[in-house]
Amino acid sequence: MRFLTWLLTTAIALATAAWLIDGIRFTGPDSGTEEIQDKLLPLLLVALILGVISSFVKPVLTVLSIPFIIVTLGLFLLVINAVMLMLTGWLADGLGIGFEVTGFWPAVGGAIVITLVTWIVDGVIGRPDEKR
Repeated sequence: MRFLTWLLTTAIALATAAWLIDGIRFTGPDSGTEEIQDKLLPLLLVALILGVISSFVKPVLTVLSIPFIIVTLGLFLLVINAVMLMLTGWLADGLGIGFEVTGFWPAVGGAIVITLVTWIVDGVIGRPDEKR
């Protein structure tokens, strides 16, 4: 259950970033029922790819960049998140999923949006391991 909640939260955050940030997009129809049917599976696959990359690559990059994180008072973590999103876009494109991140600045904006939306959605639905 926790995995499914995490996957849906990440998918909602990715969909919001693709909707708000010019330069992050899913290919396919732009409106209507066709858009939802055509983009639902790619959205879940991209959320899964982002999760796998964040689980395995991000900790290594974070440890290797500790001096930059300290000097920038943590702002370098935003760069790391943007790189994770760009890597996700590159892998999704290579796998033919139809997700694109066109540059560094859209990736930075997308990283901010994904972080904020994830916090908001987690706050609204709560985490499965929390007791209310």
